Order: sequence, then C-alpha cells, then structure tokens
Amino acid sequence: MNRRPELPVFDRRTGGSAVPDLSVTLSSEQRGKGRLRARCDDGREVALILERGRILRGGTLLTGPSGQVLRVEAAPERLSEVRSDDPRRLARAAWHLGNRHVALQMGEGWLRYLSDHVLDGMVRGLGLEVRPLEAGFEPESGAWAAGAHHHHEHGASLPG
Repeated sequence: MNRRPELPVFDRRTGGSAVPDLSVTLSSEQRGKGRLRARCDDGREVALILERGRILRGGTLLTGPSGQVLRVEAAPERLSEVRSDDPRRLARAAWHLGNRHVALQMGEGWLRYLSDHVLDGMVRGLGLEVRPLEAGFEPESGAWAAGAHHHHEHGASLPG
C-alpha cells in the first residue's frame, strides 16, 4: 500500500526573532481557519493545526514539533477602499457595512473590505468614493475573537 508521507505540522505561534524556514501565502479566509492543508511558496505542503477563532496576520511566525519555522504572508486580494477626511462619514460607512456583517480593515482615514459591487454602491450612496485595490486583507478580528473578553455577568440583574 502506498502511504502518503506525513505533512509537517505547524501548531503554535513563535517569537518575532525566529528565522523562517518556509513561507506560505494565504487569503484572509484561509488565515481565519484553525485547520488547513496549505502549499508553501516553494511548493511543499504543510498542515496548520491552530486554536480556532484566532486570525493569522501577515508576518505571523508558526512552529511545530519539527522545530521548523513557517512565516505566514497575506495574499493580495481584490479589495474596495474608502477614503475620507471626515471621520463621521467613515464611521457611518463602517456602521452600515458592519450591520451587514462585512469584515473590515480600518486605518487612519480609510476602510477596506473584500470587493463587492453591491456594497460599493451602498457606500457611494452614502456620499463616499470607492476605489479598487489589490492588497493583503487584514480585517479586524472582532470583539468576540478568542482572547477578547466581555465584561458582564450572564443572568445578572440590570440596574434600575
């Protein structure tokens, strides 16, 4: 019986000073998965087995039982970028996009989301300009991501 060789496993994050042996370029969707079989940039296959709910960011270093270090890169994706000097207009656009559960990347004076012509039309309807962009997408992980905490007791009485 022909048995396929075991894939190198990367199952934990490592410090920023480690020198990578391999690199893998992944989409934002792939970087959000806890379990993934991926092809490295040099063609070798690896297995990522990580804590669920934590997004891998471009530049993250991973290691595993072999001691090898894998660098994760953010793949370029088709994005829509909204820029404005008016923080209120950007906040309004972010609210409308968030209300539709759209993953957002935010920076000083701009918002980015995975390109979608319907969302682009909605944002233009709010009086903002949308431009296409090809870049790595690093969306906000959200308030309920692993490691985030919320601060109320379930079942607690409301004051009043």
